[in-house]
Amino acid sequence: MWRSCVSRGLSRAKASASRLLSTAPSFYTVVDHTYDAVVVGAGGAGLRAAIGLSEHGFNTACITKLFPTRSHTVAAQGGINAALGNMTEDDWRWHMYDTVKGSDWLGDQDSIQYMCREAPKAVIELENYGLPFSRTEEGKIYQRAFGGQSLDFGKGGQAYRCACAADRTGHAMLHTLYGQAMKHNTQFFVEYFALDLIMDNEGNCQGVIALNMEDGTLHRFRASNTILATGGYGRAYFSATSAHTCTGDGNAMVARAGLPLQDLEFVQFHPTGIYGAGCLITEGSRGEGGILRNSEGERFMERYAPTAKDLASRDVVSRSMTMEIREGRGVGPLKDHIYLHLNHLPPEVLKERLPGISETAAIFAGVDVTKEPIPVLPTVHYNMGGIPTNYHGEVVDIKGDNPDAVVPGLLAAGEAACASVHGANRLGANSLLDIVVFGRACANRVANISKPGQKQKPLEKDAGEKTIAWLDKLRNANGSLPTSKIRLNMQRVMQNNAAVFRTQETLEEGCELISKTWESFHDVKLSDRSLIWNSDLIETLELENLLINACITMYSAEARKESRGAHAREDFTTRDDENWMKHSLGYWENEKVRLAYRPVHMNTLDDEVESFPPKARVY
Repeated sequence: MWRSCVSRGLSRAKASASRLLSTAPSFYTVVDHTYDAVVVGAGGAGLRAAIGLSEHGFNTACITKLFPTRSHTVAAQGGINAALGNMTEDDWRWHMYDTVKGSDWLGDQDSIQYMCREAPKAVIELENYGLPFSRTEEGKIYQRAFGGQSLDFGKGGQAYRCACAADRTGHAMLHTLYGQAMKHNTQFFVEYFALDLIMDNEGNCQGVIALNMEDGTLHRFRASNTILATGGYGRAYFSATSAHTCTGDGNAMVARAGLPLQDLEFVQFHPTGIYGAGCLITEGSRGEGGILRNSEGERFMERYAPTAKDLASRDVVSRSMTMEIREGRGVGPLKDHIYLHLNHLPPEVLKERLPGISETAAIFAGVDVTKEPIPVLPTVHYNMGGIPTNYHGEVVDIKGDNPDAVVPGLLAAGEAACASVHGANRLGANSLLDIVVFGRACANRVANISKPGQKQKPLEKDAGEKTIAWLDKLRNANGSLPTSKIRLNMQRVMQNNAAVFRTQETLEEGCELISKTWESFHDVKLSDRSLIWNSDLIETLELENLLINACITMYSAEARKESRGAHAREDFTTRDDENWMKHSLGYWENEKVRLAYRPVHMNTLDDEVESFPPKARVY
């Protein structure tokens, strides 16, 4: 039944008759569409952008490789940060301070101010949309403690700022946003795989080209504005909390178009992935009173973060756990993981506030959380880096001596983007905030700079031909290595050489190995030559996307000779603001990585708050 409410074809789209591109092999059918705006991705950021564009009257297409409610936003557990002040007094400036500190002073303070100031409005908007938040006794939105959150600029103790729907907040949010999107006339193209941006000769974005996985037709979407909301690339690693669909497709499309990716070396390891399975156990479990213990039964976080303890920032907790294991205090037969104890908490609290992870722990660790601890290990979880944008969501690049030059017609939001509100380390529960705030910001920016129905210049004669030739070459690839083998190699290299702790040696070797893995991709073998539901082809396209992200990540990490946030080097153990307080930009040129740098925005938007100068980061 659900198919009827989603355009699987061209019912109401302005689509020209199918035709063949001159140089394309004759059996590729190309269908042209024209929209005011096209959104790629239908997770939280994509749906919020699509809702906003429709509200502003723009004829909008939303292209997604998954049914919208299967997007990875659905897996978010902990909640969404906003200084609502429902539990204690709170202020968005305190939230901003925590976010800047959490980012290890690599976050852009104008973007962080915008996000934290908009946060209370964003949460109230979600409540009005119908998101079923957990409640306090008096009926207000319940807010839990979360990592790296303080009151009064770090001086007032633990903040309770994380609004949640039990431990299934992302699920509640995604279904709520999808319901809202259905009220508008956004045209959804479901199970369409976006291949490449369509760029004109002046470097303006004119839309995207996508493959309809159901029937193998190719679709060129021409649009005045394109918003990328394609999520992260966690699957470049062997063990990740990300879904198998998190393959950095938008990032790779941007890189292939000659634009940079920013700060990819900053990869967040979530402290508590289930040992062996990689499934996420929310930070909310520690927010509700959960404790990490080593083999000696010691609450070791008291040594590493005397004030915040188990609720220090994620990079700090992950490093502390790794140190405990290295020093021989890990648990289990191999002494290679840590225990998370919830068994001292009242069973009714677990049932009401943490039902999802109670179930997850039972299924994936065979543990009854009311009686025994959960075996956990730091696991790849989030990409702080991505497509560089300003606080409006517009994609930026270096042009001459302007490090903030806007790329016309192209915007990005969510995990795919790097605004950068997360800098070198994201605070838990700032990602659900990021997606709704910047999804909305993208829509508002489009409304400010263009009008619905405005005339668009025609596409270049050969728009999309290179992409079709590339697709054809891959579909007929007849090397000796199956996609899965190359993918496993890449994931092992990333897991071993760009881990929680890094050294010059591991990173140099990583650069060499990831380049070799990229070379081996030229020898890929596909066994399915069809165009209809060809999962072999789609996985190979996703692998190329992952490899581009992986290469830029490794090279950016090797170049950064300091420790900052999630990028922790054992040979350069301190933060070096003089030389390295700058964003890395990685360009993908002739199958090689070229690095450049742009400054961090230390300025705020106005005089409502002053800039926070860098200082030592302790919890």
